[in-house]
Amino acid sequence: MEELVSLCKRRGFIFQGSEIYGGLQGFYDYGPLGVELKNNIKAAWWRSNVYERDDMEGLDSSIIMHRLVLRHSGHEATFSDPMVDNKKNNKRYRLDHLVKDQKADVVARVAAEMGADPANFPAVVAALNASPARASEALKAAGVRDPFSGEVGDWTEPKPFNMMFKTTIGPVADEDSYGYLRPETAQGIFTNFKNVVDSTSRRLPFGIAQIGKAFRNEITPRNFIFRVRELEQMEIEFFCTPGTDEDWHQHWLDKRLAWWEAQGVPREKIEILDVPAEDLAHYSKRTYDLMYDYPTLGHEEIEGIANRSDYDLGSHTKAQAELGLVASVTENNDSIAKLTIPHPETNKPVVPFVIEPSAGVDRALLAVLSEAFTRETLENGSERIVLKLRPHLAPIKVAVIPLARNREEITAVARAIKAELQGLGLGRVLYEDSGNIGKAYRRHDEVGTPYCVTVDFDTVGKGEDPSLTDTVTIRDRDTLAQERVKISELSGWIREKLR
Repeated sequence: MEELVSLCKRRGFIFQGSEIYGGLQGFYDYGPLGVELKNNIKAAWWRSNVYERDDMEGLDSSIIMHRLVLRHSGHEATFSDPMVDNKKNNKRYRLDHLVKDQKADVVARVAAEMGADPANFPAVVAALNASPARASEALKAAGVRDPFSGEVGDWTEPKPFNMMFKTTIGPVADEDSYGYLRPETAQGIFTNFKNVVDSTSRRLPFGIAQIGKAFRNEITPRNFIFRVRELEQMEIEFFCTPGTDEDWHQHWLDKRLAWWEAQGVPREKIEILDVPAEDLAHYSKRTYDLMYDYPTLGHEEIEGIANRSDYDLGSHTKAQAELGLVASVTENNDSIAKLTIPHPETNKPVVPFVIEPSAGVDRALLAVLSEAFTRETLENGSERIVLKLRPHLAPIKVAVIPLARNREEITAVARAIKAELQGLGLGRVLYEDSGNIGKAYRRHDEVGTPYCVTVDFDTVGKGEDPSLTDTVTIRDRDTLAQERVKISELSGWIREKLR
């Protein structure tokens, strides 16, 4: 992981946010290559889930949300993590992370103090949360150490910390003029459910997809871009008839695993966690967490696939009725409330169940980089670092390199080739005029460029072999094989390779 972080900084993938002022914990900026890779991941997700399906619509909802949205979704009351303070140094930690990072014997002692099974970590955390006073004594008795100082801490009772960012709206700061930065993109989909249905005439089953920023005021952001305070999500809310939700849940589990493989994240590196009941989110009927084996971090969540039942639409529908904004809801749903849709068989209004595949763009990018990062020893004994990214994800698709950057006849051809390849619409094509072909190859190995096209003296008819005039050399990133291709056939060659 340390090598990967170094590469990201050195080659312009990811920078620390506000770095010139010492940085801001939990915030990162994506550099020239990082933004390309990030956009390519999002484009691959959108293409797979929106363009290639006939039951999906897209959405881009507002980041700042009315406080009532997040009150009736349950986030005001429940979107919190347990927090403890060390009274010795006033450091603050998220309880489950603090305990999880302890040595195995310490975790076992904490479990014993709480009367929980140490093999069932969610149950240990649940026991700590259920009895704050006892939890404080258990942490001390078990010898839980402070990650910062390394000493046994004097721990406070756990208390909930709401992770939503609150902001004022307008010039008057009072209790009636605040809202929240959304903690998930999902609520924007639920509040626009009826708008999408009315404007597209969709019937069950169908989904709404969204990619966008979310904000979570994490107690202890850590592990590079894995746990941050500003993140980007790729989420689907797939609406289905109650009773069909379990089949659709399995459908989306299979689809999402296949998608990850297509991005270069192998199936054998992902474990499926059927989240225990005591660890489920407040809205979840059942959730599968896809746990990817990150370097150094081990198995951590890369995507959650939740069965949210009718919790969200049901909660907002009831809230709308209570506020007098729509007709009241009866037990058999005979009345037409705002957030219902006709049942495909009975045509009566029904609050649909929802399956939610939700992946973080930042975590996806970290996983893709982790799988692509390769260190190789070449035949001559030298070593190279190469990012073996899938071509459709590579930040730079082709680098066009003039062998002599001060020879107009060569650079003119190279620039013309660059313009032609860029016009194919396959992604970024870079004109690379560093002057040293060997260093250029190594640099593009490190950033994952699949193909380098070299324009040399033979290309312009000034080499020793006249038969090579109007041809270029194409170098393959993974095999290092080099091939001469006619300029007239180059666009077709590249298009086929990157298709």
